[in-house]
Amino acid sequence: MLYIVPTPIGNLKDITIRSIEVLQSVDVILCEDTRTSGKLLQHYQIQKPLLPYHLHNEHKVVQNLTAELLSGRNMALITDAGTPGISDPAFLLVRECVKNNIEVISLPGATAFVPALVNSGIPCNRFSFEGFLPIKKGRQTLFKKLAEEERTMIFYESPLRLIKTLQEMMQYFGETRQCSVSRELTKMFEETKRGTLQEVINYFSQKNIKGEIVIIVEGKN
Repeated sequence: MLYIVPTPIGNLKDITIRSIEVLQSVDVILCEDTRTSGKLLQHYQIQKPLLPYHLHNEHKVVQNLTAELLSGRNMALITDAGTPGISDPAFLLVRECVKNNIEVISLPGATAFVPALVNSGIPCNRFSFEGFLPIKKGRQTLFKKLAEEERTMIFYESPLRLIKTLQEMMQYFGETRQCSVSRELTKMFEETKRGTLQEVINYFSQKNIKGEIVIIVEGKN
């Protein structure tokens, strides 16, 4: 059996009792970075073998992991933060499990875009999750397409690219389009800035930006 287990996006208390019980029960825990996951597991006194599973090795190891699961081993897949599969590795292994009739159980839990969306003040009844934008190829084409999107849009971004991305959004969506930028969610310096794209650009242009970023942009009216 493969368990998909969300882990805290910042505050270590944001993990479910069930997730802790699953991590304590499995034979192996698959993780992006053994050092990062090791801190969480140590905090909850969980001692299990860790195997790396990340974007750079998932194609190489997926068949071996599938074989291990077919042999009867139970595994849990976690990432550095949040829910595996949401802008993090999971899809390839889950697909192989489905093909081989291996049971997959996905636990509910932390995902960065949910609190960012809910507290944005922008409609959240219908939305489009875009994750990380292409850095180069296809970026302009996607922006042109999203300029006509009527649903609320959700993006992940690095602090180093935040201003550039907001400026491009203003170019394609207009400077008065409402947006919300959340960073360091659940952590000590959690911050959310709401306003027009121009207002949010002006605000963050004056700051030393740190932490993981979630951008919420209203759809076309």
